[in-house]
Amino acid sequence: MKRLATTLCLIAATLLSSPSYARDVTLTTQLKNYGGDGAYLAIYLTNADGQYQKTLWVAGKKSKYYKHLSGWARGSGQRKSEYDGLSGASVTEGKTLTVTLDLPDTYIDAGFQLRVDTAVEDMRDNRNDVVVPLTSEGVGKSNAGRGYVKAFTYSF
Repeated sequence: MKRLATTLCLIAATLLSSPSYARDVTLTTQLKNYGGDGAYLAIYLTNADGQYQKTLWVAGKKSKYYKHLSGWARGSGQRKSEYDGLSGASVTEGKTLTVTLDLPDTYIDAGFQLRVDTAVEDMRDNRNDVVVPLTSEGVGKSNAGRGYVKAFTYSF
């Protein structure tokens, strides 16, 4: 009898718990023609107060340059486990970086922001090159950056 009651409780808990959903989010970052080497980018999430929450993508393989992505570096502490597998090559001028990833629905329309920090060797670093709220309304809208980013969009 105990076993049956325990089994029924587990089944009920499973059925009544709220499921966690995620969706594919595509982030597209087009760079300007700035006349320099490949850019390092950190794309990450912050809460409404601008506090770091999660790394989404890091473009550029040499971690010794990550300190130049200052907003992301400060927030993430550059914990390798945090972004391991979420990185790729740097992005050259005029090119576009497109990344698709799973993002929990709890981040969407909940006050979170997408941020992009950029840095280019022997050129200026741009903390908060792009800052946009992660909302359903913002899907597909182009956002100009303040530094090397010509346009940033997201879709789901």
